[in-house]
Amino acid sequence: MINRLLQKQISERIAPNKVVLIFGARRVGKTVMMRKIVADYPGRTMMLNGEDYDTLALLENRSAANYRHLLAGIDLLAIDEAQNIPQVGSVLKLIVDEVPGVSVLASGSSSFDLLNKAGEPLVGRSVQFRLTPFSQRELAQTETPLETRQNLESRLIYGSYPEVVLMDDYGRKTDYLRDIVGAYLLKDILALDGLKNSGKMRNLLRLIAFQLGSEVSYEELGRQLGMSKTTVEKYLDLLEKAFVVYRLGVFSRNLRKEVTKAGKWYFCDNGIRNAVIGAFSPLAIRQDVGALWENYIIGERRKANFNESLHREFYFWRTYDKQEIDLIEESAEGLTALEFKWGNKKSSARNVFQEAYPHAGFFVVNRDNYLDFI
Repeated sequence: MINRLLQKQISERIAPNKVVLIFGARRVGKTVMMRKIVADYPGRTMMLNGEDYDTLALLENRSAANYRHLLAGIDLLAIDEAQNIPQVGSVLKLIVDEVPGVSVLASGSSSFDLLNKAGEPLVGRSVQFRLTPFSQRELAQTETPLETRQNLESRLIYGSYPEVVLMDDYGRKTDYLRDIVGAYLLKDILALDGLKNSGKMRNLLRLIAFQLGSEVSYEELGRQLGMSKTTVEKYLDLLEKAFVVYRLGVFSRNLRKEVTKAGKWYFCDNGIRNAVIGAFSPLAIRQDVGALWENYIIGERRKANFNESLHREFYFWRTYDKQEIDLIEESAEGLTALEFKWGNKKSSARNVFQEAYPHAGFFVVNRDNYLDFI
């Protein structure tokens, strides 16, 4: 078994009359981790599934008396797929307010859905965690350093979804990733937001995949797709909230030479990106290896941020004369600049950046040293 780094943190935050919320895309392992947490919990537990009609029936009568009766003697209530429960935030608030001593653990696969329903009622009563596909730090539990390096090409092409990692056959990996994109990710977004034009959403996602790591113009995307800039922004916001893609803004201290309004989009998992455009060819014959490398390393840095509660903010940096740094991390300790090179090229922007920010750390991440940074 590959232990999830968040499991210990989550277990430690379970407390009487408090709610622990776990967010993450479908199929990243929320249910497996929840079952392990419940199995290890020292008190009496009850685990429900929000997709089950019996669960909905049990919780439908929203009264303190009903919940006290239902949870009599229960120390921990765990609800998987909680976003399917109508007004789940109000339900959980009533439970933790009216059932003495009960703790609640709930998971949801779409943050914009569960947060909209649970956020406001649970202010002051909840703590939130984000579960991602496997991080390399988690996979290192079952790999030797040699195996890690041998598996690098597979991580860049097929990503790190738990079931994908555990499959040996590349054909099965490909089919699984295509199924996730078609049957889960986009379906969730279209169903939850009431969107009807799945073709436009998929085409937008393909354009973002082909522009991986490049600055994106919403106006240009709109022209190519025949939709307004506002609709493009709405769709990208939904894709981000469903843990498919994420945006990096530009870092600036308002120096006159620095670009301040740009944005780049990346995928939360390399395998999902490649499934969107059907690109599973070996690295040796690809033209996008640099972009895959960048997407992978930034993704691993973000996973560490979630798994270890590092509270970093992520940006990229560029000047008007095209000097660019791939990733800027801002934390309480200061700035760190990272350049990602698949080969052994030197960074052309290093001197310019360090002149502007002399106290920032600067590192070039390549295949020889990348494990030190993820």
